[in-house]
Formats: sequence, structure tokens, C-alpha cells
Amino acid sequence: MRQVNQVKLGEEFIKSRAHREMHDRCLWAARMRRDAVAASIPEWEEMRELASEIKLHTLSNLDFYLEQFTANAEANGIHVHWARNADEHNAIILEIFKSHGVKVVTKGKSMTMDECGMREFMAKHGIEINEADLGERIQQLDNQRPSHIVMPAIHKLRSDVADLFARKLGSDRDIDDPHYLNSVMRADMRKRYCQVDAGMSGVNFGIAETGGIVVCTNEGNADISANLPPLYVATMGLEKLIPRQSDLPLFIRLLSRSALGLDMTQYTSHYHHPRQGQEMHLIILDNGRSERLSSPDYWPVLKCIRCGACMNTCPVFRRTSGISYDAIYMGPIGIVLEPSYDLYKYARLPYSCTHCGSCGDVCPVKVPIPELVFYWRSVVVDHNDELFTHNAEETLAEPILESAGNLAKAEKVGLWALRHIPKSIAESGLNPWAEAHDDPEPPEETFRQYYNRVIKPESDKDTPKEQS
Repeated sequence: MRQVNQVKLGEEFIKSRAHREMHDRCLWAARMRRDAVAASIPEWEEMRELASEIKLHTLSNLDFYLEQFTANAEANGIHVHWARNADEHNAIILEIFKSHGVKVVTKGKSMTMDECGMREFMAKHGIEINEADLGERIQQLDNQRPSHIVMPAIHKLRSDVADLFARKLGSDRDIDDPHYLNSVMRADMRKRYCQVDAGMSGVNFGIAETGGIVVCTNEGNADISANLPPLYVATMGLEKLIPRQSDLPLFIRLLSRSALGLDMTQYTSHYHHPRQGQEMHLIILDNGRSERLSSPDYWPVLKCIRCGACMNTCPVFRRTSGISYDAIYMGPIGIVLEPSYDLYKYARLPYSCTHCGSCGDVCPVKVPIPELVFYWRSVVVDHNDELFTHNAEETLAEPILESAGNLAKAEKVGLWALRHIPKSIAESGLNPWAEAHDDPEPPEETFRQYYNRVIKPESDKDTPKEQS
């Protein structure tokens, strides 16, 4: 098995200027909307802190809340199942489907089911699963992973979707009007919704106090999946619990504002029991979560509420798209989640980071993503899974960084090189960075030289002399 090389996989997307600029513009607009709406709420930072504390409290007492939630859910008439891993999760659902003669399923958005490879597994057993979320359905038709937690097809231009629908659904390739494209998808999916044997969805929040689940969508795909079919199956990662119904408004206020800069999602659906004449099943999934919870350094990652705010702000993600991560979870949260599933395969992901720290600044529940990036880098090094080039760089850097004097000399040498190496070499194929950038004009002096010349003398003047 080869390691995922996010840099290499992102090259094709970067080369397409139209895709790169559209993707960057759309995600940055979501980040700007998030900032505007956050600034309009005086208690925004207090909300983030409280949400973080609630999640930490829940995770610290997860055994108690899981028992409470399960007891209440079963009392409500929900069949609760436990899955230790993806294989058990898929086997449980397959058995449910077989016992009900299920052949066609409508699936609302669920990253947790995607994590288990559930759709592909069911296809091998002759069960057709159609995504109800528009972006997920686009990606399904194109045989691609989702490229974003909240906006699965955000990396595609309208012309890409028009071409895809022409090939798969027989629409007019030359019409990329969004209203037309939506009507094409609606005409194709509406008849499918009415003929399904079962519906599925993920879970945004499980409420221990009531035994109910809450699903947030902007298209109502959870309601289509849960309300129309006679059988409804939901999957919930065990970290999705919150203690009380009264905790929910806080997370609802944070979720959509962080994800899209909108006051709330269009549909916040509460399911506390099956509707009359329906059967409802809930699979609670572990799949490595208990192991993460037991880690003294890593367990805060389980606070994540999957809003995607970290992706919208990440300069690497915005320019390379989520497809380049070749993973279910992409972007900043992906580079600290995926190595816990397969360390060797995703050993390079923690290096797809500029250390700007913006992901930590926007996270609504204060997941310490920047710190976790360094955590996973140290784990990669300890397991000798890092790149040869990283080892070479560290070996070369060690004598330079071992003393301030050596670093100062290296800074001068580096500045001299920037000023005197011919552009034909500096911007050649030897420097991959130069393929999409022009080298800036080098400064006249290093920052250390500037500091010693300008700032340090001024600070010395302000320091009172000691009395002899």
C-alpha cells in the first residue's frame, strides 16, 4: 500500500486556474461570513468555550452518558446496536436489510457511514443506495469521494456538473444554469425517493437525556430518508453525544454559523422514536474512537462537530481541494484524524500544513488542531514513516538550529543566496514552488540585523538603568 501524497494529488487541481480560484473564493467567502456573524454575537467566544467544556465533560463521562442514552432510546422504541468497527457496522445493517427484504435505499448525508465504506459494501450485496444530498449525489455519480464535509462537490465548476449530468442523466451539456441542473437532479431522484425500501442518515447530535437524535441539513435530505420509508437506519459515532436537551441550542447556534456563516441550517430534524408503522434502528459506532479517547494527548479531537470551518480557512485546503487528501476526512481535521485510522497510509498528511493556526481560531468547540498536527508529526517520526526528504532536511537543519550563532550565520548565507542566485536557477524546475509563484524581491537585511539595528537600541533606551 502506498502512502497518500497530498502535495502530488493537489497538483492537478492547482494547475486548473479556474477551479483553484473558484474553490478558494467560495470557501473564503464562507470564512468571511462566519467572521461577520461571529462578530455580531457579543458572547461568541463564551459560546465556543462553553461548547468545548460540554464536549470535554461528556467525553470524560462517556460511559455514563452512553448508558443513559441507550436506555432512553430503547424506551422510545428505537432498536440500538453497537459496532466495534466498520465491518461490524456494515454486517449489522446488512442483516437488518436482509430481514426486511431491502433492495433500494435513500441515504441522507453521513460521514460516519462513508467512514465504514457502507455504500460500497451494500453494492456488493445487491443493495442500491442513492445519496439524497445533492452534493453527495453528484460525487456518487462521478465515482468520487466527497471533497468537503459540508459541501461535498464544492470543487466542481457548474460546467463540470453539466457535463456529468449530460453523461449520466441525459441532460443538455451546454446548459449549466443552477436551476436547470437542480431540476434535472430532482426529476431523476424524486421517483427514486418514492420507491425505496429503507432510508438512512447520519447523526449530528445524540441527546442522552431524551434518547433522541438530531440531524442538521440544508436540503432536507434527512427528512426524506427518515420519514418516507417504512424502515429507517441511522449511524452515530459514539462521540456525538451531548448530555441534555437544553445543551442543544448552543451547538445549533455554533454549527451553521461556523460552517457556512448562516444563522442556522434550513432543517434541524429531531427523531425520538419511529413514526407510526415504522421501524427505526440506530447503530452506535466505535471504530477507533475508544482508542482515541484513551490517548492522553489526542482525545480532544473527539470534540469535533464536523462543521468544516477549519477547511474553509485553511490555505492548503482552499488551493488543493479535499479530493487531494484521498480520505474520508479531509483538510485540517482530516490530517489529524486519518493517521489514527491508518498511520502508514496517511503519514504525509500532517505535513500538509502551513502552521498558520487559523483552524484552531475558527473551531467552534476549540479542537486544538494546530497542536495535534505536531502530535502526529512526532508519532510519524517515532514510527519511521516519515519521508526521506524530511529526514534529510532535519539532518541538515540540526547543526544550524543547535545554536543562535549558527542560525544567524545561516540567515546571512540564505539572504545572500536569494540576492545572487540567478533567476534561471531559482525559478527553474529545481524549485517546485516557483511553478506557480514569482520569488519576491529579497530584503536588504535579515530580520535579526534589522532588530539589532533599529528595535534593540530603542528598547535599551526605555529600560531604566540600575542604580549602583
